[in-house]
Amino acid sequence: MKVAIKDIRDVDYAADALILPVCEGEGAAPYKAIDSLLNGLISKVVASGEFEGKSDQITLLHTVNRIRPRRILLAGLGKKSELTKEKLRQAGGRAFGQLYVAGCKDIAVSGRHVLALRHSPAFIIEGGLLSLYKMGRYRREVDRKKGINKVALICRNDKALTASMRWIVSTTSAVNFAKDLINTPSNDMTPSVLAKTARTLSGGRVSVKVLERGDAEREGMGAFLSVARGSKEPPKFIVLRYNGGRGAPVAIIGKSITFDSGGISIKPSEGMEKMKYDMAGGAVVLAVIKAASEAKLPVNILGVLPATENLPGGSASKPGDIVTSMSGKTIEIINTDAEGRLVLADAIGYVKKMKPEVIIDIATLTGACSVALGNEAIGMMGNNDDWMDRLKTAGEETYERVWQMPLYEEYMEYIKSDLADIKNSGGRNGSFVTAGYFLKEFAGDAPWVHLDIAGTAWTDKDKPYTPKGATGIGVRLLLNLFKEMK
Repeated sequence: MKVAIKDIRDVDYAADALILPVCEGEGAAPYKAIDSLLNGLISKVVASGEFEGKSDQITLLHTVNRIRPRRILLAGLGKKSELTKEKLRQAGGRAFGQLYVAGCKDIAVSGRHVLALRHSPAFIIEGGLLSLYKMGRYRREVDRKKGINKVALICRNDKALTASMRWIVSTTSAVNFAKDLINTPSNDMTPSVLAKTARTLSGGRVSVKVLERGDAEREGMGAFLSVARGSKEPPKFIVLRYNGGRGAPVAIIGKSITFDSGGISIKPSEGMEKMKYDMAGGAVVLAVIKAASEAKLPVNILGVLPATENLPGGSASKPGDIVTSMSGKTIEIINTDAEGRLVLADAIGYVKKMKPEVIIDIATLTGACSVALGNEAIGMMGNNDDWMDRLKTAGEETYERVWQMPLYEEYMEYIKSDLADIKNSGGRNGSFVTAGYFLKEFAGDAPWVHLDIAGTAWTDKDKPYTPKGATGIGVRLLLNLFKEMK
């Protein structure tokens, strides 16, 4: 995909289609010159009521050789007073999607009017690029003729816009990288494959180490290994370091259950095929380190992926078992489907030894997160207000929004065990926050933030710039966080 900025007249760029962003009620006014060359075509479409500029409207028109772009696409932005970065992303997603269906390969976006509205047209490109994600690996018949391969933003250029466009191309590529990993079925995305993928990132400022089962045993990772016991696939505890700056690293831990059946506490069969996405947190970590390395971000990142399958079997952990975590805390396993917090407990114990500036874990941890927040926000808990505020800001910037939940001391009563130091499930009541409180017990005094993406890492319906399937949520959020670190 070639993406460029062209400082020329809209009508002089020979593209398959030119996208014209229009706010509600503006009509043809922002594009009088183009409308005139098209014999009032835009004005006629607006007058007919077919296009009003509402945020969900797109209208494709042929230019019959009156200007160099073969088509124009009117893309509604909604009310001018309500225009946001997200509205621009959504308009870009709808527009690029329509042009993909139309078979366009070389497209352009008119950016001068958006700049006049005091917004960056780069967000239209961002939404458009995100919308084009396709996974054709398993389709025997793929329409190779379709596919946008060249995008131009038509407007005046400056260093800030160039940097913004470069960042958007890098981050959207990282999101697609994560989506590919998450969408891959578990027979082709085992812990070993995930480790192999991590090793492809090695080089330059990135180093990779993989702890095998024996290594994990020597480290005392009883909680992590308890989840792996039911599977024939060997577990892999994957550690990546990106050295881009000075000082203590930021540790990011991604839950990496490459398939989650629930173990002995088996899940219902309906929808279980989606449980390949239970390694979405790990995919985010890999994508973030990949993009941080490519962008040479001046930060140090420690990435950890505790990777395993969670399956029933003759040697699988059973409800009632008690295991010892790396920290020495004993855990009574009440529910083997509450396995994510077990692998994260040992991952937190491991990174604490490196004394990171903060620990951020990202995980498809609880179905209760979906119940509480639906598919619209990432659940956030933690013990450090500064880092949570930074993530809130990054969430608003990227529209990967986070919502903070409480961690009252009383929640510890829910997960007290009669036989061990703690139990991995306190039942249905408060299950969203008690999962977070369980992790808090292992974070201790270390600065720590937990991000639950169970409700947002997968979508069952197409959205303006997010196709069905894996969303890659968390990639842009964390990259924005790192970009803004001083």
